[in-house]
Amino acid sequence: MSIAHKIGDIASGVYEQALMEEIKKNNVPLHLGIITDGNRRYAREVGLSTNEGHVRGKDKLEEVLDWAMEVGIKIVTVYGFSTENFKRDTEEVRFLFNLINDSLRGLLTDDRIYKNEIKVRIIGDFKGLPQYLIQTINDVEKSTARFSKFKFNLAIGYGGRQEIINAVRNIASDVVAGNIKIDDINEKLFRNYLYDNTLTDPDLILRTSGEERISNFLLWQSAYSELYFSDVNWPDLKKIDFLRAIYSYQSRKRRYGK
Repeated sequence: MSIAHKIGDIASGVYEQALMEEIKKNNVPLHLGIITDGNRRYAREVGLSTNEGHVRGKDKLEEVLDWAMEVGIKIVTVYGFSTENFKRDTEEVRFLFNLINDSLRGLLTDDRIYKNEIKVRIIGDFKGLPQYLIQTINDVEKSTARFSKFKFNLAIGYGGRQEIINAVRNIASDVVAGNIKIDDINEKLFRNYLYDNTLTDPDLILRTSGEERISNFLLWQSAYSELYFSDVNWPDLKKIDFLRAIYSYQSRKRRYGK
């Protein structure tokens, strides 16, 4: 490594530490939503296979969860596999399901889960998922159900529009069955029909890869979320990039339409 690179790394480390200290002086998001975009683009740019790009993305997620806990965030919801992702090449989808399954299985024996008391929830429509993955989801949720210090939610087979449509269908069924009245329907009741009615609205949604849209992610829940878009691909996200997103959130005044 050249002297210039060493000096650059030292300066970056000093800036990172200073930013971390500044962030800890103010309120951080309670709930952070993440759209992990750019695995395939990253793979193309560095000459790796698409599948290896997804592996690097999985590794980055583990890092980011550590950063989130370090700054004091209590809930992280990650867009892991969307309803639109089913349209990808069959082999890529199969690889992703196996990667997700192996990652979730790994949580069952990961000391960090028990040390940090991390509750894991999977949200989405499971109808298109393989049975082995559904079984793993059940095992992980059951094993971590008692924890509450930190909540990690992974959206798999998830689409915000589909979540709302499912809620409307179930509400309509309950109206027809006489379980609820039309006049009972309000925001509070509607939330009870979402995939996870205990999930608080995200304070901040972070998306990587330079795309500036939320792509069907938590549409109901993100009505008043702050948005932050990073130009770097997900596997390239550095801690300083993450801290900048949190610092940007802290500099905004949330009005909730007032």
